[in-house]
Amino acid sequence: MITIQKKENLIIVAIIGEFTLADYNEFEQQVLYQSHFGGAANLLFDWRDMLDYTVDVAWEEIKFMRDHGSDFNRVAVVTDDEWQAWGAWVSNLFINANVTVFHDYEDAEKWASEGESSQ
Repeated sequence: MITIQKKENLIIVAIIGEFTLADYNEFEQQVLYQSHFGGAANLLFDWRDMLDYTVDVAWEEIKFMRDHGSDFNRVAVVTDDEWQAWGAWVSNLFINANVTVFHDYEDAEKWASEGESSQ
C-alpha cells in the first residue's frame, strides 16, 4: 500500500507492506504531475514499514529514474534496512538529485523540505 502527501515543495511517499506495480504507477503519476506543473520536486520516501517489493517495481524504478532523474532536487529515504539503503545509494547513478538515507523521519523531512524548488 502507498500513501502520498504533498507539503509545499515536498512529496512524501510512505510504503506499508508490499510495494506493488500499481503503487509505483500511482507514485509516477503524482511526481510527473508535480514536475510538469510545479517544477522539480523534493521527495521523501518512508520505507520503514515496507516489507517487500515486486520485481516489476524494481525494473520500473530503473526505467523511471533513467527517464526522469532530473525532475528531482533532493530525495530523502527513511529506512533502517541495509539493502534498502544500498538501493537508494545505487539510484544516485541514475538521477541528478541529492539522495540521502536517514534513520530519523523528522531529520529526513527537514532536510528534504530545505531543498530548492523550481516552483
